[in-house]
Amino acid sequence: MPADIPVSPPYAVFGYGSLIFKPPPHVLTQIPGFLKGFVRRFAQSSSDHRGTPENPGRVVTLIHSKDWVDFSDSDPFPEDDIVWGIVYIIEPKHEQAVREYLDFREKDGYTIDKTDVYGIIDGREKVVVPQVESGSNCKASSTIAVAPLMVRLILHQVYVGRKDNPSFVGSQPLNALAEHIWKSVGPSGRNKDYLYDLATAVRQLAPDSYDSHLYALEVRLKELDNASENCA
Repeated sequence: MPADIPVSPPYAVFGYGSLIFKPPPHVLTQIPGFLKGFVRRFAQSSSDHRGTPENPGRVVTLIHSKDWVDFSDSDPFPEDDIVWGIVYIIEPKHEQAVREYLDFREKDGYTIDKTDVYGIIDGREKVVVPQVESGSNCKASSTIAVAPLMVRLILHQVYVGRKDNPSFVGSQPLNALAEHIWKSVGPSGRNKDYLYDLATAVRQLAPDSYDSHLYALEVRLKELDNASENCA
């Protein structure tokens, strides 16, 4: 079959939380990049992974910048609307299984959305994986090899926490949020380890990757760790 015959783009999902350091199965390849017009905040309660129904932890979610305005009074970084993460391209034969896996994993208050993913190419911002649009015939900015073809990439979904979902808790002062995360534990482990793993993973994504909110919380959690060790 000729290499220039178009085929359906493989399933692509953007990971910005635990998916960065705990990828989904059956990944064909992955592309680091960032979203614009969103904030990543520890604004989602977690009663099934990093907390319990009685004492829910906190995990990150994406919120549209225009929605976050209503909750930004206690946010020291309200203008940060760049979110670094990874686009995972899934092996086509496993698409349905991975969709079901992710829908279950992200079941606690997340909604599916779509947006463009950017990267820094030769020092300039560029769309590296555009969003999927129904009926669109736009060409993607990148392609990958799915033997024996080169296929275009489009982003099929990203999991977003809408402000009207029951698990959305909004903004908290950093010190109070850090203390909540530091003491929370759930079936998937300590809440603070989730934050530490995420901070480490974001730093490793690209030379330009950053997250002011995440890094500020990391500093406060380490201060709590040190204070606890000194009291022991």
